[in-house]
Amino acid sequence: MPKKYYTSIPDGYAVCQHSDCPMAETCLHQIVYPVMLEKNDILSVVNPNRCIKDAKCKFFRSNKPITYARGFAHFQKRMFPDQYDRFSTILIGKFGRNAYYERRRGDTALTPKEQRIVLDALKKVGVTEDMKFESYEENTNWYD
Repeated sequence: MPKKYYTSIPDGYAVCQHSDCPMAETCLHQIVYPVMLEKNDILSVVNPNRCIKDAKCKFFRSNKPITYARGFAHFQKRMFPDQYDRFSTILIGKFGRNAYYERRRGDTALTPKEQRIVLDALKKVGVTEDMKFESYEENTNWYD
């Protein structure tokens, strides 16, 4: 197992015991199982009766890294004041005030789903220009 998985496993991450599953080689719940077995005294386990041993398993989490984005404070400079007011109001409604500012500053990485929310908010307020986030990074997506 790559060291990257070992160092970034969230505390209490549920493991899967189905090593015979055809998806086991690429499922994070199965990949981290041996590491968690060695490392932890107590494990959180995905209910084996609820797993489907195929690609349709609702617990399947791919080990393929995804692209997260950080920061969009520079968007404000490229919008009219009224547009920005509506844009920030929409996103504060979605994320909450503190979470909005953490994402805006780049303190919290945006998942692809959250990136879509931000870009959709731009369209709702009438921004037609193609805007990019301040930075992008590849990370393991443990939960989505």
